[in-house]
Amino acid sequence: EVQLVESGGGLVQAGGSLRLSCATSGPTFEDYGIGWFRQAPGKALEGVSCISSSDGDTYYTPSVEGRFSISLDKSKNTAYLQMNNLKPEDTAVYSCAVHDGYCSIFWMVGGRFASDYWGQGTQVTVSS
Repeated sequence: EVQLVESGGGLVQAGGSLRLSCATSGPTFEDYGIGWFRQAPGKALEGVSCISSSDGDTYYTPSVEGRFSISLDKSKNTAYLQMNNLKPEDTAVYSCAVHDGYCSIFWMVGGRFASDYWGQGTQVTVSS
């Protein structure tokens, strides 16, 4: 059973930066996508970003393009989401997920139902 452990959330002022980490334990798939979803109070779950283990292909939702950067260190079984120039609208619980296959917009739209493993989530709060 794969476990995902997120860390790095917290409170930051608008314009600041945070780096989220997602450490995986246990056997994963030969090829997989690993990514981040977020959910703000009263809003729908949103796919933020993902990366493919096979070729490093990435996806970003338009609202974070140019501000967030996802990376994967396969030697550490850890994915990172570097978040710069944070805005109050980025406030949400961020959850890490793994998908058997590849990073794709279809997975990002599918959310939890399209994910094989899901982390416990970490809170990111951006003050104005």
